[in-house]
Amino acid sequence: MTPQTTPDRVGLGREAARAVAWNYLSFASGKVLVLITMAVLARLLTPAEFGIVGFATLALGYLGVFKDLGLGSAIIQRRDDLAESTQTVFTLNLILGAVLTGATMLAAPLVAAFFDEPLVVPILRVLAMTFVLEALGSIHIVLLKRNLDFRRKLIPDLGRAIVKGIVSIVAAALGYGVWALVWGQLASVLVAAVLSWMVVDWRPRWEFHRRLVRPLLGFGVPMVVHDIQHAVWLSLDYVVIGKVLGDTALGVYTLAYRLPELLIHSIWRVLAGAIFPFFASIQRFPDLIRKSFLATVRYSQIIVVPLCLGLLITADPAVRAIFGTQWEAAIPVLRIMALFTLVTSIGYNVGDVYKAIGRPDILAKLGTLDLVVLAPALILAAPHGLIAVAWARTAVALLDTAIRLLVARHFVAISFRDIGRELLPSFQAGAALTVAALVALWATGPAGALTSLVAASLAGATAYGIALYRVDRDAVARIARWAGLGRLVPDREEAV
Repeated sequence: MTPQTTPDRVGLGREAARAVAWNYLSFASGKVLVLITMAVLARLLTPAEFGIVGFATLALGYLGVFKDLGLGSAIIQRRDDLAESTQTVFTLNLILGAVLTGATMLAAPLVAAFFDEPLVVPILRVLAMTFVLEALGSIHIVLLKRNLDFRRKLIPDLGRAIVKGIVSIVAAALGYGVWALVWGQLASVLVAAVLSWMVVDWRPRWEFHRRLVRPLLGFGVPMVVHDIQHAVWLSLDYVVIGKVLGDTALGVYTLAYRLPELLIHSIWRVLAGAIFPFFASIQRFPDLIRKSFLATVRYSQIIVVPLCLGLLITADPAVRAIFGTQWEAAIPVLRIMALFTLVTSIGYNVGDVYKAIGRPDILAKLGTLDLVVLAPALILAAPHGLIAVAWARTAVALLDTAIRLLVARHFVAISFRDIGRELLPSFQAGAALTVAALVALWATGPAGALTSLVAASLAGATAYGIALYRVDRDAVARIARWAGLGRLVPDREEAV
């Protein structure tokens, strides 16, 4: 048997870094546009209108976990029969899209009755078409991810965000109310599908290879179980709030959750999009996977920690300046959501390791445990209001993170000390950020929300950058090299 050759770590590291950079540029550019769209729509629509559309999108989110049965991830992880597998999965995705569209249209009255909102029926039936439209471009996007070609993925991602913003804002300005959000969503999915066909030179041949269905589903079905659990984990608080507290409360909570999602959740979603294909390519080298995973912890937290702390500190001026005073109720919830986001981000990408080594069942088992704890916590907290729900969510997330890292010790050969060592630089620099931002916020308070937000953000970012350079100069130099600024920030060896 020919021995395996250990891959070039430096080359692989650069490839992964480029993939993450392009994926983040793609994701972040789209999310900036979404944030701008939200800021405009928040002044044109009411919290109740956001909440009504939220009822429909919740149902879509739950049904959406079945839209490819985990087969997209199976394509990324698979090393053999790629051409036949992609043709087979494309056919299956179209069938699933059509089935889910019909099922959603039939289920619409039940969803409306659950939330006691009749308008959900027509909204959900229109949005049901997104399942078929997404299926048309799903394989194209999967192939871009598998090949770590996130530069070209930027095109459909940006097109989707731009069209959604334009259509939603124009429709809202013309007085279409909740339908502005609906038409914007439908138009964005259609444009993304068209653009994905334009940037990927792959065409379906309407082939179906029955022999591949079983191995593909063998990997995909545990992923579906995990996706169902993850969908419930992500949105169970929305369901409970919508049912117990109503559409206005759901609209407020949605906005408070959306800021961390747009600014921070994107970090680890971007990592997952690029790191899972990368881990899959080195799945036969456990030591390299371990070192790569620890690197993702260090570099993701260098970005996540300042964003979470900054959002926690500037929640008041951020909400007032960006969305307006009608959303003041979201301020305390936003602060708690910033803490929740920080807790959940630590070691989040260990799940990509399990998928890469062909053990997605571990994710399903951990997801079951999460939901057993989360569901009663949210149900007990909901009658006490939005803040109680947010604190319950954060407490469960803390327990979830501890368990995930504990399990990871057996599969990735890491310890809590290893994780702590990777987190230390970002938290040390985060302390400097906190002091600087609070001082700036206090000094500029009388000048207004926008001035306070800008001053605190600049002061905190400056303090964080200086402190991080002092405590982890090598990491700063490496990030600068990835960004093409290596000559401006020498590492320790070059500085000596």
